Formats: sequence, structure tokens, C-alpha cells
Amino acid sequence: MNADTPALQSESAILATNKVLKNTYLLLSATLIFSAITAATSMYLQLPYFGMLITLGGYFGLLFLTTKFRNSSLGLVFIFALTGFMGLTLGPILNFYLSAYANGGELIMTALGGTGIIFLGLSGYALTTRKDFSFMGGFLMVGILVAFLAGIASIFLAMPALSLAVSAMFILLMSGLILYQTSEIIHGGETNYILATISLYISIYNLFLSLLQILGIFGGND
Repeated sequence: MNADTPALQSESAILATNKVLKNTYLLLSATLIFSAITAATSMYLQLPYFGMLITLGGYFGLLFLTTKFRNSSLGLVFIFALTGFMGLTLGPILNFYLSAYANGGELIMTALGGTGIIFLGLSGYALTTRKDFSFMGGFLMVGILVAFLAGIASIFLAMPALSLAVSAMFILLMSGLILYQTSEIIHGGETNYILATISLYISIYNLFLSLLQILGIFGGND
């Protein structure tokens, strides 16, 4: 065997990882911008809240299609459809904060800034330290499922304390998911940039909403 083979394989793996990273962050930036545009459009048109069934149905349906076609150009079409749809659902929520709180704009900008700081900080930490966070996978899956069910329960039970706890849980879980997904890309556990983008986008989206809800509870001026 050629003595240079392991080195060539290592170099090839590094190049492949860098390509996935580059494509993921480029696509993530594009989907975030597109989502912001659809959210602004939704706000401008004063669209009503979509309701739980439409929101969940649209989200899981487009998520399924994006995952199914992740290895084709249709995957790009569906990921923009998914993130655009999520932007549309975000518009009515932002309009609510702007109308319900005197400092609604400040709350939104603070949540946005906090989301950016957390994402950049955690991604930077995972990229620079190159630590393996794959051990968090099982915990995150169970935690997200529990938090999701608790979130639905808080809506029907109208329990502010439970809603606050769910938001705090989502902040921790989404922070963990950012570390986990970035680590997966670095160490070759995730080689599909469309799937990686979905995971990071969902983390950012939920992180922003959870921060906004907590800020509204503790820092909102009616």
C-alpha cells in the first residue's frame, strides 16, 4: 500500500468536511434572509395567526419533502418552501408583540441579537475546539420531544408557568442542537448540507421565539 494513502484520505476527508460546512452556512444564510423577507411580507399584509393545525401540518409536511428529496435539486426547492412558510407564520407573532407591548420593537431586536450571539458563540466554540458532541444526540431527541409535548399542553392548559418552563427548555435544547449539528459536520457525521441547514435553521427559529417569549414575560411593557 502506498504510504501516502492515509494522508490523501485524510486530506480528502478535510476537503469534504469544509465543503459541507461552506455549503451549509451559505444555504443557512440564504434561507434566513428568505425567511425574514416572508416574515416582513406577512407583517405588512397583516396576516392572521395560521393556527396550530396549519402550522404543524405545513411544517412537518414540508420537512418530510425536504428530507425525502435531500439528495436532489428538489431538496433546495422544498427547504426554501419550508423556511419561507416558517417566516410567514412568524409574521403574526411579531405583529402581536409590536401591538401588545409598548417596547415590542425593542423586545424583538433584543431576542434577535441574543439569538445571533448564542448561535455564533456556540458554532464558533464547536469549530475552534473541534470537540465531539455526538454523545448529546439521544438526549436532545428525547428532550425536544418532551418539550414539544409540554408546549402543546401549555397551550391547552393555559399555564403561564409551564409555558415559561418550555421556553427555557427550548433555549437549552436548541443551544445543544447547534453544538451537536456543528460537531456532526466537523467530524463527518453529517455529510448532507441540506439536512444540516434544516437542523441549524430550526435551532435558530426556536431559539429566537423562546427568547422573545421570555423577554415578553419579564421585560415587556404593556
